[in-house]
Amino acid sequence: MIKRPPLPSVTGMDTEEAAATATDTSPVASARGFYGCVIALIAFFTLIALGAHALTEFEKGLDGDGQLEQPGFAGSVSQPLGPGTTARYEDGLRVTVGRPERHDDGTYGITVTFKNGTDEDLRLGDEEFSGTLDVRPGESGQDHAPGDDVSWLNGDEVASALAPPLPEGEERTVPVRLKPDREGAPVTLEVTPPHSGYRETAYFQLTLG
Repeated sequence: MIKRPPLPSVTGMDTEEAAATATDTSPVASARGFYGCVIALIAFFTLIALGAHALTEFEKGLDGDGQLEQPGFAGSVSQPLGPGTTARYEDGLRVTVGRPERHDDGTYGITVTFKNGTDEDLRLGDEEFSGTLDVRPGESGQDHAPGDDVSWLNGDEVASALAPPLPEGEERTVPVRLKPDREGAPVTLEVTPPHSGYRETAYFQLTLG
């Protein structure tokens, strides 16, 4: 009589194959879960960044794009900018006031450069927007500066330089000539470029001499 070993159970084979399959696929499943979490985190932080950007743009829309957007000193009456610095506006306009240069006759020359980074032409000298550039003796915010009078010698020349529209993407330098009553006199340049809504004034405090 020939004895044969018992045939393997079908149920046992299925169980072993299922266990092997589970063992083989578990690393793949873990990897998929890991990458899924990474993608979800990336999407989450992307949504946060987009939301923050949208909120910033919304706030700018409420304030208008004629606001100053400055690193460091704000360019306000209480935090004026100094010579050689630039006032930066949210709409892309840049205004730079140069350092005073003394001439032999005791006068001082200062340049004011407008760089139009907005998406439209600027009418700097339009009568509707009077007060684009103003000069006041004394420190910024000082109501009266006794003994520090400053004469503005070329007001008509400045008005003529501001008159033509400034095209988008171009810049224009306006010369200002001043004569102080004494050496070392402080003077404040107030620059308020035109804007269809509201434009914040940029203050520059300089010393003549």
